[in-house]
Amino acid sequence: MADTHRELADFLRRARAQVDPARAGLPPDGRVRRVPGLRREEVARLAGVSTDYYARLEQGRRIVPSAAVVAAIGRALDLDAAGRAHLEDLIGLTAAPARHQARSVQRVRPGLYQLLDALDGEPALVLGRRTDILAANRMAKALFADFDQVPAARRNYARWMFLDEDARALFVDWADQARAAVESLRFEVGRYPDDRAAAELVAELREHSREFGRWWEQHRVHQRTHGSKRLRHPLVGDLTVEYETLALPGDPDTTLFIYTTQEGSPSRRAMNLLASWTGTNTAVRHPGSAAGAASND
Repeated sequence: MADTHRELADFLRRARAQVDPARAGLPPDGRVRRVPGLRREEVARLAGVSTDYYARLEQGRRIVPSAAVVAAIGRALDLDAAGRAHLEDLIGLTAAPARHQARSVQRVRPGLYQLLDALDGEPALVLGRRTDILAANRMAKALFADFDQVPAARRNYARWMFLDEDARALFVDWADQARAAVESLRFEVGRYPDDRAAAELVAELREHSREFGRWWEQHRVHQRTHGSKRLRHPLVGDLTVEYETLALPGDPDTTLFIYTTQEGSPSRRAMNLLASWTGTNTAVRHPGSAAGAASND
């Protein structure tokens, strides 16, 4: 389980170290900076609070700032939308999900399976909490990996990214993609600090991957909305896919990822070739089959 006060202190210190004093609009004061980023008193000044008050936040004291103060600190630290949301989660401004919801089994509703089948020409994944892989259509399994062959309780995007050698070979920009997975998982842990399964996943990855441990300690957060991935596929060679994420109404903890390629491009031709080579047995396996997708906490 995460200690949110200690997590908050760590996040504030590391975020402060990333801020360029010149960009923050602070005039030179002639003092030598012994560490990168802003000093505590500079963050306090930019946020309009006392240095002592801000220092207590960085020390992990059990205080809860107002929404206005949190917003001011976010601006002072130049946080992006994900960073501001993470700060609000750690401070406790965000309405905490009920504990029984955080422990419930995530299931993919039948209509979403039908949508995955209908998207057969494009790879599509459904991810749940802590980047668990809940479902994948035929093209996603052909492009990335056959996740149906992994026990349901261990189907997780971050685990696959760091512990599967095929994933390391698949991504040309593996370090960028893996780091983004760490930052997404950090964001999730901030939302659900009492998620025991997330804590166990983080412990497992820190034990088995030095890269994961190093990036986890940096305490950066990221919320994936869109982007690109460069792949070196063992069957069709190099291709670049663009992805878009869709939050599902009525299920904020489930996200649909759809991967596309530019029409007429070499990547599109590679995707078409992959589709022809992997056959037309397109049905996504539903719950109740041997590989039905469900995630338990």
